[in-house]
Amino acid sequence: MRGAVLFSTRYGSTAQYAAWIAGATSLPVYDLDKSRLKLSDFDFLVLGSPLIYHKVMFHRWVKRNLDDILGRPTVFFSVSGAGAGSKLDGWMADSLPAAFMSHVSHVALRGRQNPKELSRFDRVMLIIGGLKNPDRQAAKEEMHGFDFMDKASIAPVLERIQKLQARSGHAT
Repeated sequence: MRGAVLFSTRYGSTAQYAAWIAGATSLPVYDLDKSRLKLSDFDFLVLGSPLIYHKVMFHRWVKRNLDDILGRPTVFFSVSGAGAGSKLDGWMADSLPAAFMSHVSHVALRGRQNPKELSRFDRVMLIIGGLKNPDRQAAKEEMHGFDFMDKASIAPVLERIQKLQARSGHAT
């Protein structure tokens, strides 16, 4: 099966995960903001996006390409400061079509946020969010940054890709 890793990124965490996944699987990797692709060229997709302000960054792209996505097996990895759980599930449900979420095999990965790399607007918004956040640990992370990047955390994504490749006898 011919697959590809497609991602969007703002500050680089999702790009790093996409590169690690592509390197481990020998799949081609494409930045959705820099590539024009026909999804029909691929038998399966590995999609990655960060969550920015409680929304999946590529939610509009998903809506525009939903029919093509639903036509092939899809692994989706999200990247955020929040770990897997009801908070993250709610944010994704609010920004992605239900048909997409029921179709994909989702893996939540934790990212990195360095306040020095953020735009002024993003820094201010995170400070405001941190001041209002009742979870004091999450508030501290919002205001001062965090780094949860971990190459080993892509293992569940790799397992899902290997299963898709094994279906056609093209495991790498």
